[in-house]
Amino acid sequence: MEDAATGGAFGAILNGLVWFFSNIAMSFYNLGYALTHPSSWLNWSDSEAVMRFVYYGASPELFFVVFTTVLVLTVIGIWRNNVMWGMVRGLEAFGNTVGRVAAWAGLIMVLQQVVIIFVQRIFARPDLSFGFGVPVTFDVSWWSEELKLYNAIVVALCLAYTFIQGGHVRVDLVYAPVKYRTKKIIDMFGSLFFMLPMATLMWLYSWFFLWRHLIVPKPSASEGLDRLLMKSRALRWNVETIGFSPNGFSAYFLFKILIVLMCGFIFLQGVTFFWRSYLEWKEGEESEGKYHDHDRVETGEEAYDHAEF
Repeated sequence: MEDAATGGAFGAILNGLVWFFSNIAMSFYNLGYALTHPSSWLNWSDSEAVMRFVYYGASPELFFVVFTTVLVLTVIGIWRNNVMWGMVRGLEAFGNTVGRVAAWAGLIMVLQQVVIIFVQRIFARPDLSFGFGVPVTFDVSWWSEELKLYNAIVVALCLAYTFIQGGHVRVDLVYAPVKYRTKKIIDMFGSLFFMLPMATLMWLYSWFFLWRHLIVPKPSASEGLDRLLMKSRALRWNVETIGFSPNGFSAYFLFKILIVLMCGFIFLQGVTFFWRSYLEWKEGEESEGKYHDHDRVETGEEAYDHAEF
């Protein structure tokens, strides 16, 4: 009986390895087919193409395409470190640019709140219009609830940017006293076993969470491609426009899109952080912070500069 159990476990492991490597091999074909047949998943006038997009957006096929791409780029970067540094600089520049642009939503949020207070308390108007030529008019409560969208933009699109700038709060238990190379090993381990799996898991949940508020019949993560293609016969767009109050903000589907974007940016930054940590581990302490594009703070602009404790 023990031999049978051992043989069964060995067979399961062997089957798992075969499945894993066969999916890696198939990822080259899947990527090539997707790039050469874009109408099969990007032609959204075709309901089947929409369902293919929904399915493949959080499918094992996409996972292995991304996994294999990162693996190939990592191997190339290990072989040619200057190539990996180029990818690190490019992805960090992308994250910094997105974050710096999205951060302006905080200023817009403050200015809009000031306008809302003036409209409500001074002019006693029930609605508010914005725009040039063709103004957009909504109830004041709509504009008030929309402020949450600006806050969500800052949170979702500035996470990776803040990570690049080293602005997240960190709880240090063993990191500070260890040697430089040990720190880089910890960074690589953290990005591979915490940051990337967390971003992947959040993407899998948020992807179908988004699409369940955009189309009907509602897609499910447990349904295969054949089942979703059958559902496509009855597909119609049903974008979520229900607010929490009668005249409140009515575009909450935008929050779902931001969640998906946030997961993508976190994943990209996880890969970038692994590459940077590897290069700094290999090249030594003199390479720490190499090519980092840190925000410059002038004298007197430091956070809490005038705070009293």
